[in-house]
Amino acid sequence: MKILTLLLRFPHCYFSRRTYFTNFHFASRADFLGIESLGPAHCCRTKWICSSNGLRRELCQQAAPEQQVERLSDWEQRLVDRLYHGLIQGHRACLAEAITLIESTQSRKKKIAQVLLQKVLSYHREQEKLNQGKPLAFRVGLSGPPGAGKSSFIECFGKMLTERKHKVSVLAVDPSSSTSGGSLLGDKTRMTELSRDMNAYIRPSPTSGTLGGVTRTTNEAILLCEGGGYDVVLVETVGVGQSEFAVADMVDMFILLLPPAGGDELQGIKRGIIEMADLVAINKADGDLVVPARRIQAEYISAMKLLRKRSKVWRPKVLRISAKTGEGISDMWDKMTEFRDLMLTSGELVAKRRKQQKVWMWNLIQENMLEHFRSHLAVKDKIPLLEEKVLSGVLSPGLAADLLLKAFKDGL
Repeated sequence: MKILTLLLRFPHCYFSRRTYFTNFHFASRADFLGIESLGPAHCCRTKWICSSNGLRRELCQQAAPEQQVERLSDWEQRLVDRLYHGLIQGHRACLAEAITLIESTQSRKKKIAQVLLQKVLSYHREQEKLNQGKPLAFRVGLSGPPGAGKSSFIECFGKMLTERKHKVSVLAVDPSSSTSGGSLLGDKTRMTELSRDMNAYIRPSPTSGTLGGVTRTTNEAILLCEGGGYDVVLVETVGVGQSEFAVADMVDMFILLLPPAGGDELQGIKRGIIEMADLVAINKADGDLVVPARRIQAEYISAMKLLRKRSKVWRPKVLRISAKTGEGISDMWDKMTEFRDLMLTSGELVAKRRKQQKVWMWNLIQENMLEHFRSHLAVKDKIPLLEEKVLSGVLSPGLAADLLLKAFKDGL
């Protein structure tokens, strides 16, 4: 007998709350009556298998992504539809609004942003299938110490790409003040020509205290830019440091930009950042700095031969460029496309992207768990007291951490 017929025949007292069931098979009326002792299942696919011996339950948590997200109101759904359609049609205003939405820390806006991202991901997969499974965009991470000329390079490099009929998006991350929390967001003002180009989109974002110089939502902003039709995505980070290679977990190619005559570069630049670089570019190689640039290039070529090879098909290159005169910029793009083609042919690029998604998922879990820990009722009131004891020297940091973790565990 079908489940709908049984629901009409028997009274509703068997269900304490609204319950959803799918894929039922009942051997007898007694088996059906046995479900009154079971708890409700909300928005998940539950498979019930009944035999002559009684009711056997098999719970399969395989909910579709749209079922896992809380239902939106009519206004919120219209907002998602408007942003989605405007995004895939290439409207820069919709892209800017969508990135603002995913950067929001409000819980409700976060849920709306996840619905939008799911729609963009579905569209992204369809477009990749039409592109024979190849990535739609080339993701490039750019890092370097202050004064290396990153903004000037992006201005020159981006204009060259737009002249070659590419669409370029730049996600520029500026450091936030630890005192006021503010950020200058000056990258866009330093890229005057590129910011006026209709085939380019520049989005400055504050770090908001995020370690590594990339924001929590940079990876999602990359997906939105690709959904908007941008085939080259540049991610410019704050500066050089051991934590800076976080950007390498979200891009296809990582470029290190260095100035010439900056002192003892091989000592000053951390080894960790050099190991992650797929290409090193010595900028400002013009005028009186040509000779120092050649010397630094030779030093890095020798040093990188000693590093462990990370790819089977690519060995990092060291080039000299000048964002002021444009010299070497075209050759640098040729090397970048060579890298992309080799990685695509070998299958390393697709494998790298899959691994990055897993890494970024766990990064978000760690961040969200810390927020959940701080706001938990069993811990929230104890944090100021234990912090005060640590500051006064009564408790060691390790013991205080153990007490907070124990209180959190007991409160679960």
